[in-house]
Amino acid sequence: MPHLSPSGLSLPSPSRRSLLRGIGGAAVLGAGIPLLSACGGSGSASDPKTVSLGSKASDPVPKKAFADIYAAYKKKTGITVDVNTKDSNTFQEQINSYLQGTPDDVFTWFAGYRMQFFAAKGLATPIDDVWKTIAGNFPEAMQKLSKGEDGKYYFVPLYTYPWAIFYRKSVFKEKGYEVPTKWDDFVALCKQMKKDGLTPIAFGDKDAWPALGTFDQINFRQNGYDFHVELMAGKASWTDAKVRKAFDLWAEILPYHQEGAVGRTWQDAAQTLASKKAGMYLLGTFVAQQFTDKAALDDLDFFAFPEIDPAYGQDTVEAPTDGFMMSKSPKNKAEAVKLLEYLGTPDAEDIYLKSDPSVVHASIKADTSSYTPLQKKAYDMISGAKSLTQFMDRDSRPDFTSTVMQPALQKFIRDPKGVDSLLSSIERQKKTIFASG
Repeated sequence: MPHLSPSGLSLPSPSRRSLLRGIGGAAVLGAGIPLLSACGGSGSASDPKTVSLGSKASDPVPKKAFADIYAAYKKKTGITVDVNTKDSNTFQEQINSYLQGTPDDVFTWFAGYRMQFFAAKGLATPIDDVWKTIAGNFPEAMQKLSKGEDGKYYFVPLYTYPWAIFYRKSVFKEKGYEVPTKWDDFVALCKQMKKDGLTPIAFGDKDAWPALGTFDQINFRQNGYDFHVELMAGKASWTDAKVRKAFDLWAEILPYHQEGAVGRTWQDAAQTLASKKAGMYLLGTFVAQQFTDKAALDDLDFFAFPEIDPAYGQDTVEAPTDGFMMSKSPKNKAEAVKLLEYLGTPDAEDIYLKSDPSVVHASIKADTSSYTPLQKKAYDMISGAKSLTQFMDRDSRPDFTSTVMQPALQKFIRDPKGVDSLLSSIERQKKTIFASG
């Protein structure tokens, strides 16, 4: 769950990725005791003016931001949103048993594969009726992100933030660097930065998740959104020549990454960009947290990962998105539908961002007048994308990404020459994990 950063941009806690264990497809359905139970039990069944909502927003800032939305909704409709909040880690670990027990009418969750998993298992209610009302509020890419594999809608997005390549405007101006839009120009810039005594690409993968984002960018730029999604869902093979090509491209720029990445945190890597020792840094907008000096923050800018194959250009953006779903058998479905329709409005998003300006609106109709220049650029990048991805640990099974991909990519960073045996190993483990249900 992102929380407030000094910069007013998205800032997940450092341990967020490491907490994503045993969730989504990771746990065997039916396993575990449903400790996460609906608040008030069958309360919403006996009170038509109450909708129950399960929430993972336990940090103070987002918890208040959500509460502000629900308070505004009650004032508008007279309907009470009865919120059942658990800490994010507990919520995610127990989500399987929770959804199979007596869940709340509506619950907070993530877009992408982890939403589709529960939809495919019949643990969520299709909300096409909601989208008939709210579709006009969202760009096509956000609509696509909200659908299950059956083509039905299951998700209402609330907020998001992009991954991009960050740099210092003053450094580029001083050195005469041009923002690269194509791969060859990007490689040439890396070479020039190295000659100029800069570390071309800051990199810290101690927590094992940042490298996932690097692979994502290269893979969907080289192989396109559709192949990337198939690979993440376990349908395409990791031994496919397309995947090997992505790793070959990564190996080409790996020498320009900061050395010793596996022993460095993302925060420490960010400091090298802040101190102008590194020229670029691929990360989410939460990197701005490390820029506590206002002048340095004002000097921070970013650009989209460069085009590799012209067929795909730069039309895919990695933008982790949070929002809401409806459980399989809501006790107060009529009011749950109305609540989701409200949560899909620019008004609801505006209320959320007033209390938590660490993210950007998912809606294309939201009020962006209070955005910082970085937020405005982030919003424009997302709203203009043809396709949106989430991040490997949301686009694939979290058990696969944590137990297989994170150590595999760290191994690649240490030894890029052993890629063939590495990809064979990934594919073997993938088959076992995805076959487990």
